[in-house]
Amino acid sequence: MSANKDSVEKNWSGSAFAGPSESPGFRLWRDFLDWQRQLNARLKPLGLTQPQFAILAVSGWLTREGEQITQHGIASFTGMDRMHISQIISRLEKDGLIGKQTNPQDQRANLVSLSEEGHRRLCTAMPVVEAFDREFFLKHDSLMPVSESYVIPPSLA
Repeated sequence: MSANKDSVEKNWSGSAFAGPSESPGFRLWRDFLDWQRQLNARLKPLGLTQPQFAILAVSGWLTREGEQITQHGIASFTGMDRMHISQIISRLEKDGLIGKQTNPQDQRANLVSLSEEGHRRLCTAMPVVEAFDREFFLKHDSLMPVSESYVIPPSLA
């Protein structure tokens, strides 16, 4: 065995897995990237990316009862980095899908709301995303089994 191969085996010897494809974390990461890439392809005709859709969906969900939501609240809810949220919201605002204003109770915070066009785009994108999720996760049932109680709405069947 060469010295180079010995050092590689020695460096790898701390793992319980034979290689990256045996690691559940690595496989999850690869499956996530595959899911995101495929979803981005389906959202592209709608002028959205997966992270943009996620922000629209979360904004719509969290404000459905007329509540106000801040960028920080979206970051907390999604677990995404606040700077990344800020960049996505700026782009969505530029595209006319999100409205943003300074919170009168806290000048450091921005209130976020869907515009009428943002709501329309979300309503168009939601069935696309949900249909893709069903398709993807049924194929990858080891990732996330689809519940027996998960019902396809008649309008999408």
